[in-house]
Amino acid sequence: MFLTITTTGTPERPATELGFLLHKHPEKAQAFSTSYGTAHVLYPEADAERCTAALLLEVDAVALVRRGKGKGKGRGGAPDAALAQYVNDRPYAASSLLAVALSGVFSSAMKGVCNARPELPGVPRPLRIEVPALPARGGEGLVRRLFEPLGWTVTAEPVPLDTEFPQWGDSRYVRLELESADRTLAEALRHLYVLLPVLDDAKHYWVSSDEVDKLLRAGEGWLPGHPEQKLITSRYLSRRWSLTRQATERLELVRLAEADDSEVEEIDNAVEAETETEERPTPLAVQRREAITAALKASGAARVLDLGCGQGQLVQALLKDPAFTEIVGLDVSMRALTIASRRLKLDRMGERQAARVKLLQGSLAYTDNRLKGYDAAVLSEVIEHLDLPRLPALEYAVFGAARPRTVLVTTPNVEYNVRWESLPAGHVRHGDHRFEWTRAQFRAWAEAVAERHGYRAEFIPVGPDDPEVGPPTQMAVFTLTTPKEAKAA
Repeated sequence: MFLTITTTGTPERPATELGFLLHKHPEKAQAFSTSYGTAHVLYPEADAERCTAALLLEVDAVALVRRGKGKGKGRGGAPDAALAQYVNDRPYAASSLLAVALSGVFSSAMKGVCNARPELPGVPRPLRIEVPALPARGGEGLVRRLFEPLGWTVTAEPVPLDTEFPQWGDSRYVRLELESADRTLAEALRHLYVLLPVLDDAKHYWVSSDEVDKLLRAGEGWLPGHPEQKLITSRYLSRRWSLTRQATERLELVRLAEADDSEVEEIDNAVEAETETEERPTPLAVQRREAITAALKASGAARVLDLGCGQGQLVQALLKDPAFTEIVGLDVSMRALTIASRRLKLDRMGERQAARVKLLQGSLAYTDNRLKGYDAAVLSEVIEHLDLPRLPALEYAVFGAARPRTVLVTTPNVEYNVRWESLPAGHVRHGDHRFEWTRAQFRAWAEAVAERHGYRAEFIPVGPDDPEVGPPTQMAVFTLTTPKEAKAA
């Protein structure tokens, strides 16, 4: 089982930087023990102009059988012929075995970490990856559908069953070459880690629930929007329906969360620019943050959750007010949290200020003990990004499990859309909105949630309150009223 990674360099940025990124010295051949054999790392060539690192995995087929995970079991678990446990393609063809070896031997590189040269992992570079024998259940076409949307130039040559008998046709294996002129090594390794076992469509180990987390970590930044996301998720998780559904739901939440907040503000600004006279009005997004801040201060909250914090605009606004002693931003998207961290300048923030803010990765589709014990929670322009069948899960996670004393929910008022000439009739304000409610619909939902969980709900308009169609944004303020809990809070 063999794979090579090649890069080219310049006098200013020599190709041998690949050794720093992989944490493997080009002048040494190194061996690493794995559960199924030995992984070797060596450099067939290494100079300033061109550097190639090779990973050679020697698989012990007998060890695979002894561990009960050999290819002697098919996808459905039925045993193949006994001989197939010992005579198979595992030692030769790239598969989940190679993917696991990649993550083990090049773990720091896959995470984008380089202690010796911390500036290197984020630098895109020309990369060429070659895999001489790759199982491809789906053929050359599937290989292209998986890698080309990620920006790779793909060469996938089918391997004939027998060169002496071309009439027998091609095997299910291809010789793969991937090329990119502008790619970070960490991205390339994460693509391989996920897609090699997907193409093989047969993992060598039992797939459990922790594989969902591994998939989302490796797929961050590219899998949520991949056109073959469903196939990738299903095959990576060995077609286990429950895990595939869980992964699909979490990926959808990531995709929705990564909808750029600037697009929403851009719509707000464009709409309000239409009514601009001598003085430009305050953008709706700013009015929303001001209304939320005022409601939080009126509730007496000091410790606040911003659920679905996106790129941190509200967290940034709340940090300016010393009344809020602890502010936690939670989002399902690591990309959004990274942008939020940069916006807040967390790496340069003073110690006292840094103690007031925390960014967490998490999903509102699941209960989270980290969210308990806070004075208030904010869901600003969040619920409309969820499919309606998923709202009960969010409702329970926030109102049933976390149970802050105050919850603020803002969402667009669809009735106001007719006042915006730039918004075509029948269109929602943002492409990721799954619904937009009238004032009556929002009130009915909020009052039902309040009744189910021991809160009372009040409604506050945000933005100009049109006498016919209401405000552009509607906000519900939920206050805990269960006597025992309200007293404890």
